[in-house]
Amino acid sequence: MLDFSTRPDRNWSWPTAIRFGAGRIAELPVALAELGASNPLFVTDAALVSLEPAQRALGVLRDAGVAFGLFSEVHPNPTGAAVDAGVAAFRAGGHDAVIAFGGGSALDAAKAVALMVRQTRPIWDFEDVGDNWTRVDTTDPVPVVAVPTTAGTGSELGRSSIITDTEAGRKMIIFHPIMMPGIAILDPELTVGLPQGLTASTGMDALCHALETFITPNFHPMADGLALQALRMIKEALPRACENGSDLEARADMLVASGMACVALQKGLGGVHALSHALGAVYDLPHGLLNAILLPHVTAENIEHARPRLTELAQLLDLPGRQAESVIAWLEGLRDQLGIPAGLAELGVVAERQDEVIALALKDPCAAANPAPFDAALAQRMLARAMG
Repeated sequence: MLDFSTRPDRNWSWPTAIRFGAGRIAELPVALAELGASNPLFVTDAALVSLEPAQRALGVLRDAGVAFGLFSEVHPNPTGAAVDAGVAAFRAGGHDAVIAFGGGSALDAAKAVALMVRQTRPIWDFEDVGDNWTRVDTTDPVPVVAVPTTAGTGSELGRSSIITDTEAGRKMIIFHPIMMPGIAILDPELTVGLPQGLTASTGMDALCHALETFITPNFHPMADGLALQALRMIKEALPRACENGSDLEARADMLVASGMACVALQKGLGGVHALSHALGAVYDLPHGLLNAILLPHVTAENIEHARPRLTELAQLLDLPGRQAESVIAWLEGLRDQLGIPAGLAELGVVAERQDEVIALALKDPCAAANPAPFDAALAQRMLARAMG
């Protein structure tokens, strides 16, 4: 666990400048000034805007005399239409920066708004496929200060956003390096009020990022190191944060681990994310919860292709048995301990739409990094196992 007994505040470069520590939301005006911003657009989600964390941040801006606009038309699984509305609000208010505030959906939407303010192409032209990212106009990028209120996606340190194309009926990864926020404020106090269920599902999302990264066959030792340390921290901190939401050390560890897992996932993800993106597009279900349910089932289907890495992980985490199967047992036990549903059927997923989900999953960029070759037959086995 992180030691709060000495110098609890930290400033890191990731290369995103990170302001870590309890109460550091008070430095939001200073962060804006460092980026040369004086009239930001505060982007958050519709559910969070009236709650204490958002009101606290808005109060900090008001007390400092910072002019700002507010855009809160973001919902889970943000859409292209929401991004367009945010861009319109940015331009109408003559804003010069974006404050991305909230969970993964709000952060992704806000980063996409900042990107699209300077573009003439549609957002879908920047899907993370091939060299699409080179189409982005990088002239005068809009600076972003990111403030997470959940420990899950780690989007505050990421270079992409997941946006749903409602017309095409699929989720797309929108990517460019300039989407990385200029400053991230990691204040664990802002996550203390998060309900147990959301703490669990978002925390399992971070765990999924780290685990899929660690077992993908791609070569990226630096990402492996980040993923492993994130897994070590999550193993200890997530149960504590769920058991006692006021455990500030556990909340802090989860914020740090979530960010590390997000940076690590540049190595590649796998079948969990390919399927969760597809299921999220078809059923409009929470991404973190889908990942939490899918993770042990997909890992079990991958076990023979990922056995050396899973065995190594079981040993490094000192799991009972210290075998590849130990990792799956740990994931299942953690899922049950945290009250995560065991199967997708509990969320209303039905077999009749399986072909639709599989077709989308096969097109997802994450599928290519799965340890086992990701084809329709494997996707069908994974879904069948995960139905519960």
